Amino acid sequence: MKRITHLMLALTLVVFSLSSLAKEQEWPEITEDGLQRVHDARLAVVYITPGADLGVYGKVMISEPSVAFKKNWDRDMRSRSASKLSTSSRVNTTKIRKDLAQEFETVFTDKLSSGGYDVVTEAGDDVLLISPAIVNLDINAPQTSGAGRTNQYVRSAGEMTLYLELYDSVTGDLIAKALDRQVDREHNEVMTWANSSTNKAAAERILNGWADILLEALNEAKAYPNPEAPASE
Repeated sequence: MKRITHLMLALTLVVFSLSSLAKEQEWPEITEDGLQRVHDARLAVVYITPGADLGVYGKVMISEPSVAFKKNWDRDMRSRSASKLSTSSRVNTTKIRKDLAQEFETVFTDKLSSGGYDVVTEAGDDVLLISPAIVNLDINAPQTSGAGRTNQYVRSAGEMTLYLELYDSVTGDLIAKALDRQVDREHNEVMTWANSSTNKAAAERILNGWADILLEALNEAKAYPNPEAPASE
């Protein structure tokens, strides 16, 4: 419960931080909980606990991801679609959130497993707990249901932002956290047909990119252990 509360509070800060990131590009070097910023990371913003060593973890446990749409997304979508969709058409946001959460778990489980990490469901001394959230989800042309469905064409499927926290699964200590916004590749002047399949493919591209980055970070930690990390008993 404590970890869930911490994550929800953090997500509230993320919403404000995203606007700060876009306007000022300013982030503190040290967070209030003592984590230090890493500047050469492949993700937009990364913080890690001084002396922490991710290389000691050979297994991972993935918490169920939470998914949240961009603020006022549903209202704005209805407004944009008013002239194209009948009142019988609707977007099932609950299903979208559930499907994206499941896709996250599938992609990260497959990627980490293929990279040599056991994905487990119980805490342990060598188990890293991954606590993810997708926020500011913005789908430009979601699949609708009902008789009023129409084909929609877009240059980009949309965007989403990852907020990730890494914990020691036994102690519950926060080791690192990261924030990264990704926009689906744009097709320049070419408009492409959007549907549930193309939207899923776009989400998979972004999720695979994030999973690759995490796997690379874990592998680098094993190859180059942190000399400041406390020795394991």
